[in-house]
Amino acid sequence: MTGMLVAVGLTLLSFGVGTALSSLARKIAPRFGLVDKPGGRKAHLAPTPMAGGVAIWLTMIAMLGLGALALAIFRSSFPPELAVHVSGLWSRGPELLVILGLATVIMLMGLIDDRFGLHWLPRLLIQCGLATALVAYGVRMTLFWPFNSPILTGALTVLWIVGLTNAFNFLDNMDGLAASVGLIAALLFASAQVMVHSLFVPAVLLVMVGALAGFLVWNRPPARLFMGDAGSNFIGFMLGSLTVAGTFTRPGEGFSPYSVLSPLLVMAVPLYDTFSVIMIRIREGRSPFQADRRHFSHRLVERGLTAPQAVMTIDLVTLAGGLGALLLPYLWAFGTAVVLAQTACLLGVVAILEVATPPRRTTSPSTPIPSEHHDGQAKAAQPLPIDGYAGPA
Repeated sequence: MTGMLVAVGLTLLSFGVGTALSSLARKIAPRFGLVDKPGGRKAHLAPTPMAGGVAIWLTMIAMLGLGALALAIFRSSFPPELAVHVSGLWSRGPELLVILGLATVIMLMGLIDDRFGLHWLPRLLIQCGLATALVAYGVRMTLFWPFNSPILTGALTVLWIVGLTNAFNFLDNMDGLAASVGLIAALLFASAQVMVHSLFVPAVLLVMVGALAGFLVWNRPPARLFMGDAGSNFIGFMLGSLTVAGTFTRPGEGFSPYSVLSPLLVMAVPLYDTFSVIMIRIREGRSPFQADRRHFSHRLVERGLTAPQAVMTIDLVTLAGGLGALLLPYLWAFGTAVVLAQTACLLGVVAILEVATPPRRTTSPSTPIPSEHHDGQAKAAQPLPIDGYAGPA
């Protein structure tokens, strides 16, 4: 019970700090030119501050810093059921510092992209370099079969982190979408790891849940604050790193090794969005990095949903697909196959409905936006689609 109260208190305190810092970011952002102006495929009608990512980052830095200070000063005063975990939490401090340090670099890269614009190639190279640095430090996947070689696990770790970083950058295309999916993912990841008696990473994830909830106070439709590339890159990198650093199975204690597949279930929808939009762009003979209105959320709006309904649909599909991750620690080969098949069927139903329902618009949603500097925000004015919505940024 004490642990539950601490978890709730930690999340609520992070929510309060995140709400306050997001409010402050709205006021300060215009002074630094971090404003997303209307025009093109953007739906917002007034200039909108774009420093939400900095607020999310600062909330996590502040909360985790205060947590470390509390461990250092009051560790002898903790209740016995919490005191037994203090040394374990403290011993992983250096690992958390490395993850936060690298995530800070990627947040700053996104901030520069928000303000001045960066080509996709240097952004991708920086992402790969930071993920490789994390692997070199020792944070990497563990594969429970004979192919658990350092080269293979290192390459898969880099691919996973870079993939999630870009998946959340792709998701940042409607009010509340990237933040709400990130919140659901962080909550599911934390729950999945608590079930195998892990505490360190779940505590960090709960801080992220509170920070994202505080940001959503200002980002829910109609958004009064955007996270920008700084936020989407930071969220994706943190989730990718923390899922690798976290514990999803303890085979020696009777938990199934197949629970290492939990991240695939939780992140099924962001990965579906990324894979589908890249395939569409390649099929149409365009660069995978040239932004358009082909994302999962846009395709839902084309088929009659309002923007908030599209966001809610994606949130619910994310939750439905990810809930199976909570069962994996107790399932072996057959049960795991059933849960994976269930999530695959869910995405299959979504894909079939997309194909079977014709778009309402008569203009082409694939019209490129030449001066767009990343997938989330466009610089040049382009005609709005007939349905009147093309994402907040």
